[in-house]
Amino acid sequence: MFINAMKSKKSLNLSVDPIGIILGISIILIWALSLYVLLKWDFDYTNPLVLFGILIQTHLYTGLFITAHDAMHGTVSKNRKINKILGQITLVLFAFNSYNRLLYKHHDHHKFVASEDDPDYHESGNFWIWYWNFIKKYTTLKQLILMTISLQLLRFVFPLENLLLFWILPGILSTSQLFYFGTYIPHKDGHEHGNKHKSGSLKKNHLWAFLSCYFFGYHYEHHDSPGVPWWRLWQMK
Repeated sequence: MFINAMKSKKSLNLSVDPIGIILGISIILIWALSLYVLLKWDFDYTNPLVLFGILIQTHLYTGLFITAHDAMHGTVSKNRKINKILGQITLVLFAFNSYNRLLYKHHDHHKFVASEDDPDYHESGNFWIWYWNFIKKYTTLKQLILMTISLQLLRFVFPLENLLLFWILPGILSTSQLFYFGTYIPHKDGHEHGNKHKSGSLKKNHLWAFLSCYFFGYHYEHHDSPGVPWWRLWQMK
């Protein structure tokens, strides 16, 4: 199976229970609570906390996807059912993504990194062209329909401007964050890195690595030890 095959020898010695489950559930709950508070907030655009709220929600959105990503590597829980359930929940919250669909695409990314068979790679190296192709490849009509229906229903409960500012916008910004730090920067010079994973890596700065993308800027390390969960990835640096 893919999940077992992707584990390195290092990861086999790492305990992912119960910390992975606790962190995964915590990210879900904090995201939901933060979103509820922000959607109920009678804010003023001149308040600097508005920007802070957007940034916090963006970071939490990224955390949802990173949790799902760890589930694809089997590192949220040793229990395969719990692992998959948390992956499915976080991806549904992240714009109704399909866990099974992304699982196989991510498998191909690791197997064919920085090649024409890599679904995350674009040979142009151009940020905007690459990002646009990335969005098209991972966004489906079903997702857009479900997001539109959800937005219209939620308008009966929350103000539209709150929904756009604290629900829709952070989700879009999160995709940019994930793409830039987790795909574009590590792989844009894939064939020039001179290593077996064709991947670059951020310079060692654990605080920035966490804030930017939950340590996935340490991308060579992730490809070298794909069974290491995000919260231990800094130890591989």
